[in-house]
Amino acid sequence: MSHPDYRLNLRPLGTPRGVSSLAGPCGAGASPGDKKSKSKTIRGKKKSVFETYLSKEDVSEGLKRGTLIQGVLRINPKKFHEAFIPSPDGDRDIFIDGVVARNRALNGDLVVVNLLPEEQWKVIKPESNDKETEGAYESDLPEELCGSHLLQQSLKGYNDSPDVIIEAQFDDSDSEDGHGNTQNALIDGVKKLSVCVHEKGKEDAGAPVTKDEDTFMSQDTRALPEKSLQRSAKVVYILEKKHSRAATGFLKLLADKNSELFRKYALFSPSDHRVPRVYVPLKDCPQDFVTRPKDYANTLFICRIVDWREDSNFALGQLAKSLGQAGEIEPETEGILTEYGVDFSDFSSEVLECLPQGLPWTIPPEEFSKRRDLRKDCVFTIDPSTARDLDDALSCKPIADGNFEVGVHIADVSYFVPEGSSLDKVAAERATSVYLVQKVVPMLPRLLCEELCSLNPMTDKLTFSVIWTLTPKGKILSEWFGQTIIRSCTKLSYEHAQSMIEGPTRKIPEKELPPVSPEHTSEEVHRAVLNLHGIAKELRKQRFVDGALRLDQLKLAFTLDHETGLPQGCHIYEYRDSNKLVEEFMLLANMAVARKIHRTFPERALLRRHPPPQTKMLNDLVEFCDQMGLPMDFSSAGALNKSLMETFGDDKYSLARKEVLTNMCSRPMQMALYFCSGVLQDQTQFRHYALNVPLYTHFTSPIRRFADILVHRLLAATLGYRELPDVEPDALQKQADHCNDRRMASKRVQELSTSLFFAILVKESGPLESEAMVMGVLNQAFDVLVLRYGVQKRIYCNALPLRSYRFQKVGKKPELTLVWEPEDVAQEPAQQVVSIFSLVEVVLRAEATALKYSAVLKRPGTEGLLGWQDEQGGDDLEEEQD
Repeated sequence: MSHPDYRLNLRPLGTPRGVSSLAGPCGAGASPGDKKSKSKTIRGKKKSVFETYLSKEDVSEGLKRGTLIQGVLRINPKKFHEAFIPSPDGDRDIFIDGVVARNRALNGDLVVVNLLPEEQWKVIKPESNDKETEGAYESDLPEELCGSHLLQQSLKGYNDSPDVIIEAQFDDSDSEDGHGNTQNALIDGVKKLSVCVHEKGKEDAGAPVTKDEDTFMSQDTRALPEKSLQRSAKVVYILEKKHSRAATGFLKLLADKNSELFRKYALFSPSDHRVPRVYVPLKDCPQDFVTRPKDYANTLFICRIVDWREDSNFALGQLAKSLGQAGEIEPETEGILTEYGVDFSDFSSEVLECLPQGLPWTIPPEEFSKRRDLRKDCVFTIDPSTARDLDDALSCKPIADGNFEVGVHIADVSYFVPEGSSLDKVAAERATSVYLVQKVVPMLPRLLCEELCSLNPMTDKLTFSVIWTLTPKGKILSEWFGQTIIRSCTKLSYEHAQSMIEGPTRKIPEKELPPVSPEHTSEEVHRAVLNLHGIAKELRKQRFVDGALRLDQLKLAFTLDHETGLPQGCHIYEYRDSNKLVEEFMLLANMAVARKIHRTFPERALLRRHPPPQTKMLNDLVEFCDQMGLPMDFSSAGALNKSLMETFGDDKYSLARKEVLTNMCSRPMQMALYFCSGVLQDQTQFRHYALNVPLYTHFTSPIRRFADILVHRLLAATLGYRELPDVEPDALQKQADHCNDRRMASKRVQELSTSLFFAILVKESGPLESEAMVMGVLNQAFDVLVLRYGVQKRIYCNALPLRSYRFQKVGKKPELTLVWEPEDVAQEPAQQVVSIFSLVEVVLRAEATALKYSAVLKRPGTEGLLGWQDEQGGDDLEEEQD
């Protein structure tokens, strides 16, 4: 049965994170804090569950003196009683044990902790070395490491073809953080989505977890003294509630029908077990919920936490909205967006009034006198075929002396976003467009994203350009920055550019190419692409010689059904020479702009730094590689890159091992961060680890990143086009922090969107089979990387038809011996040994719970499994790393 949308008069769901417009939840009478109050009174006072927070004064004093430590709280999504904050010295994370020690802080909050006395620290037994000692990292690779791809939508306008390939759009086309990220949300199986709707505290049903079940893998094999201690702490203050305080989940009646609470509240049970259960007033709930609770068993709701008292295990909240049925794409997507505080509301009329009103808009005549006119040049865009927000264009003119004039032309978005306007404020608050599998939540109104700013072909556009004189080897002979006007002659897709690169002498038939403006020819464009490709190969080769790192991880792209929007199939996204071409010139432009703005405004430049990997986790990985006999050199980004390139052959097994190791190497990596140069004293901290350069920034994607708009304004000021923006370093740092937060949220949302679609694919098209490689071995389970789909799953021994299984360490290597129950009584039981880097065959199949899927091992010797490369073009993997 369907229910109306129970909206409350709360603020719109797109409201920015942590901003609460909610009144206190309780009227007179019993409140949830009174639960079992009789048994908890001490001289008439209710007994507290949680400690009172310290005062602000005590906190700042403690932080100054170093007796208190601050950090971002991470709660382990698999074992939600465990939480961690990073150690300020880069050593092993500080452990926070249990909900009480967490003191009402939620995942992502900036907290202040007090270390517990040493006798209360966590003991890590040498034989267990729980991998969770480093606390459940979600993917933190910066995009420059991986050329992170955004899954870019566009279902409109495809009436002629039912299936739309949702391809990976190059996120900025700069692989800035050295690693690919779309897949990491899959680490926990579909992390948010896969949590069973059981009561809190019960681990998911098919997953027997013993207290001691610890993975032996990258972090866990170090030789330790008899026992090793991990510093442990408790939360004493929340400096900043970064978590949105919104969650999706399900409604239940309270268990005790006779309590006063039962008449006033329902229990909201979040899908994400890291969020507490919440009492919500019955008046928020659908009218017939109390009489027909089963009708709502599969309805997803959004709840906002408004209070969490010291004397209650549960939080207080208000139901914000009924989303629809669990397991359906749109309700689940809206839930993900809301939980991560993504504003997906329509732009207000006040914001839209900031846009040019008389359409069609044309460039005002005075702009021609201020800008270099490049409209006659052969300029073109290269993007995913479905992209509509075209930020960047390229040009390449041969010069008589054998060198080239190469231009990167970026949409001049700051022209349309006046500082201090309502449009500026909303763009600053959103900070980034958010790319889901099926759609984009834009940072700017579509009129700007897709029309006025987008560098669509055969129309005059305002741009900000960097133009170099480059040798064929990519050496910079001169550099010019300035505001320009371009007229792109054609819109190439990555496929078009790739076919030009692969057929350097072939005349490509017109029908295979997009229209080219009459002033230019497709041959001219083809020559320019080939010249750019030649220079890009040299630039790339030099970057890796100079010590850059790249960690490409498998990324999924989906084929969606045009009618239903459901995933029909998926494939590993192929990162090819055309992607690399664009990436090299975007990196070159970003580095050039970083140097320029820092030179002119050393205190006010908005830059992007990438800290080196976390020491502790890196050391553990070094030790793991030693024990596995892998000759890896982790002394620098370049050394690691060289090891990954040289250690492995190009046979199927070696490539799979390389995928697993790349995955392990991504774990110690930190996030790349925007920062203001005037706030960080030590210039060595400005460095970008993965790119191995002293200065870097983001300039090339202003349509979808607010940081780039800020950088455009700074660059305009360095060139005398405008005054320096009136922002003090501290205020600019605040903006940088906000961009970092929103970027992180957007990345998580993108990962969860991929997970959602993959889980639906398993449900609709499964079971799916693939080869997988073992990444970690526990005492009654093991972790695998499923090679055809790039997902990671844990396989539990007790979910397999085994007669028995045995865990042991061979030397220092953990191993499980599985004895399979014979299918035929006459047969001998088959034995299978599972150790790290074993290749196994797995089956992914949907479970009854909405959007949960599990992996099981295929019985040895059964037929019918394709190699992971046979279908997916995996043989090209080695080419991904030129």
